[in-house]
Amino acid sequence: MGKLDIDVNEIKKLVELVEKHHLEELTVEYADVSVTVKGKASKPVIPAITPAGHSAASEAASAPVEHEAQETIAFEQSAIHAGNIFDIVAPLVGVFYRAPASDAPPCVEVGDAIEVGTQVGLIEAMKVFSSIPSEVAGEVVEILGQSGKLVHEGDVLVRVRLAEE
Repeated sequence: MGKLDIDVNEIKKLVELVEKHHLEELTVEYADVSVTVKGKASKPVIPAITPAGHSAASEAASAPVEHEAQETIAFEQSAIHAGNIFDIVAPLVGVFYRAPASDAPPCVEVGDAIEVGTQVGLIEAMKVFSSIPSEVAGEVVEILGQSGKLVHEGDVLVRVRLAEE
């Protein structure tokens, strides 16, 4: 096999995307090259660079790039509206699901009392499902995310009236 023309800066950008969006895995294929970056908690991320159709074990073209990815999705701080309403927003682009399975009940319903860390739904991005935990305790007052529909980073999924402290 000949030398692959790979820009290390492009690999670093992929690692940054995995880190920023807390993805478990990101694969990009272009022409005859496939790059996979895996993000796991407290483990190094090693991009596997292989020509399409070849296994990573048969190639010596991978260069390790290390970073630590967080295990849970970190949310950007959302605005608190009048009446102590907090918006739980989508941390990344993907398909939102209100329940963990099609035959399971929704994670939360309007009127439910939730605690910090309560799962309010899931987002599927690149065949990876990420749990969406609540950052606040309170009562669910509105569910804006529609199950099975595409959401974008920053879209409001659930509104919560903050618990009195």
